[in-house]
Amino acid sequence: MTNRTRREEIAAGLAEVEERIEEACRAAGRTREEVTLVAVTKTYPASDVRLLAELGVRDVGENRDQEASAKARECADLGLAWHFIGQLQTNKVRSVVRYADVVHSVDRLRLVSALGGEAVRAGREVTCLVQVALDDDPARGGARPGDVPALADAVAATEGLRLGGVMAVAPLGEEPGRAFAGLREIARAVREAHPGADVVSAGMSGDLSEAVANGATHLRVGTALLGRRKPFVR
Repeated sequence: MTNRTRREEIAAGLAEVEERIEEACRAAGRTREEVTLVAVTKTYPASDVRLLAELGVRDVGENRDQEASAKARECADLGLAWHFIGQLQTNKVRSVVRYADVVHSVDRLRLVSALGGEAVRAGREVTCLVQVALDDDPARGGARPGDVPALADAVAATEGLRLGGVMAVAPLGEEPGRAFAGLREIARAVREAHPGADVVSAGMSGDLSEAVANGATHLRVGTALLGRRKPFVR
């Protein structure tokens, strides 16, 4: 496949996703400007990130540090905002803080303190979202809803960090609209305590319209933009 053909393929995917977002915004009585598209580029090469940037995408999401750090270095000249969206182990925090502008997966106090310490050391301010578990599957990460207020308070009080808001993944097998409606209430409570924490990261390729209907400000879209994933080859 030539680079030009790949560019056309990505442009077509982006146009289709944009149309879906605009339609969802219209249906929800919202403006397109209220929603940020985060292009999830995990398993895709840095060349795809460059093509997305050429097409106007400014926010890029990754969920594995080894892959993300290499791509962020390779694409450092593009001025992109990098979002770390995967589960984060504390031993990867130092690396992630070097390139991530936003960490979507803050789900425990130990991670808050690790992120804050490394952000201060790196001279950076990292925006953090509290990941909310909308089901009881610990393998998918996230804090239980009852633990979210204390985690949000901890992020807000930690030097080097900025509390951005909340993030969640719709539970498998559950109607996403119902799940995101629950997240909307949790997000409202966080915002009441911390008025600047207005980010709601929710919705992916299959459920973005339900997320927009329930107040999502950031959509994490990969497959619909870039096609079916293949194993990442460096």
